[in-house]
Amino acid sequence: MTHKKTMINTLLMAALFGGVNVAQAADVPAGTKLAEAQQLVKGNGSEPATLDPQKVEGTPESAILRDLFEGLVTSGPKGEVVPAMAESWETKDNKHFVFHLRKDAKWSNGEPVTAHDFVYAFQRAVDPKTASPYSWYLEMPTIANATEIIAGKKPSNTLGVKAADDYTLEVQLEKAIPYFVTMLSHTTTYPVPKKVIEKFGDKWTQPENMVSNGAYVLKNWVVNERIELERNKHYWNDGKTVINKVTYLPIQSTNAELNRFLAGEIDMTWNVPIERFKQLKKDYPADLKVEGLVSTYYYQFNTQRKPFDDVRVRTALAYAVDRDVIADKVMGQGQTPAYGLTPDYVDGFKPVAPEWSKLTQAERDAKAKALLKEAGFDASKPLKFELLYNTDDNHKKVAVAVASMWKKLGTDVSLVNQEWKTYLETKKQGQFDVSRAGWSADYNEASSMLDLMQTTHGNNDGKYSNAAFDKLMDESRDQVDADARNKLYVQGEEILAKDMPIIPIYQYVQPRMVKSYVGGYPSNPLDNLYSKDMYIIAH
Repeated sequence: MTHKKTMINTLLMAALFGGVNVAQAADVPAGTKLAEAQQLVKGNGSEPATLDPQKVEGTPESAILRDLFEGLVTSGPKGEVVPAMAESWETKDNKHFVFHLRKDAKWSNGEPVTAHDFVYAFQRAVDPKTASPYSWYLEMPTIANATEIIAGKKPSNTLGVKAADDYTLEVQLEKAIPYFVTMLSHTTTYPVPKKVIEKFGDKWTQPENMVSNGAYVLKNWVVNERIELERNKHYWNDGKTVINKVTYLPIQSTNAELNRFLAGEIDMTWNVPIERFKQLKKDYPADLKVEGLVSTYYYQFNTQRKPFDDVRVRTALAYAVDRDVIADKVMGQGQTPAYGLTPDYVDGFKPVAPEWSKLTQAERDAKAKALLKEAGFDASKPLKFELLYNTDDNHKKVAVAVASMWKKLGTDVSLVNQEWKTYLETKKQGQFDVSRAGWSADYNEASSMLDLMQTTHGNNDGKYSNAAFDKLMDESRDQVDADARNKLYVQGEEILAKDMPIIPIYQYVQPRMVKSYVGGYPSNPLDNLYSKDMYIIAH
């Protein structure tokens, strides 16, 4: 079953051409009896590597930051753009954007949130001293001078952002990017408190020091055990927040997490164990939620390491992965086989399947063996390498299945698993052969997927580089017309299908157990969940 969600652009277009004043909050239906204790306990997969908005790169961190901070805009229940710190905005040319900030926004210490806080955060993100893994995120929409600043050629204060006054923020792009506003719900663009960071340095994210502007404040952080948040009484929309306390539990084992859910200790899981999915669907249909995501699961080659600098080796291993088996038998939760980086769920773009995807698996296997032999590998000289994945029951099952498919080619595959923080660092340092990876769009547009494979992208850990691909993506930022952009995206996918720097495996769905008494759970294609939009029904 394919779950397809599309982003609603109506609100964005209205906002772009005159501004709107709509705030997202808990929308409790009339007559709903609320529980006395408004507390939400969530499984969060892994221990976060950091809670610094400009230093975050993973989903476990972003999930918590969405509660602690708020950007210019936020993401509505269907993935639509909703005004947040900015009440309205306008642009005449999709290059110069003016944001009008709400005057009632305050930090958790009671001080006002101003345009200067956003200028500081944006400059901090691109400043090489910050070493932000997401500095590229401000470079991709061509914010003026971002590229030169990241390269160390210009100071961060030359970035194309300025505060015209305390409540007016101006952003200057070098190219017309019509989807720019949709990018601004991302954690990298959250404001941060300059005085607090300058006073405490790296320790500013500790509970006793942190000052945030979202619906919640950080109350307690016990590493590898729990992170507790409490309502931010200074939050501008606190009057419409219902949940008083949110607890995040970093449980890597999906089975352990599910057992705690079934025992009533957790209200919402991070994921669902594959082998228990069918039984859960039968026994707990009201609690099991499955949503299609703008997200792809793939394996990444270290293209700078032999023999993975050889396209024949990469293509052979890609052909040998039976995606139907992985999606239907190993996962079996509604995932669909992936033959390109951009998933079907993305708004406004329909990926074109590459020619090789139309071959039978037997035909692909035969081609794979021939390619490996051509590259110098056979039974007398088998291809030996390591497959890296981060600790997770489901990742392990996929790795075991794919390794067995590769062994049919005569390869010798060793599985290596590492916990989240170590895994991120290992990939960043390029200390891997082939690695498990997944990419969730930061905004609902194909560029958020395809940009990942650009030479300069901060998360291109496989160090893939193709000048023609880079040029196409660069040209796409000159196209205001969606059809013209989509033609370039199709060409980009064709280059990736030929070069095979990654092995797309399946398109994600997000299966999650959510107690039926949790109200306000959204169908968000970006999986952007906000505790402030939820509430606990009496049960």
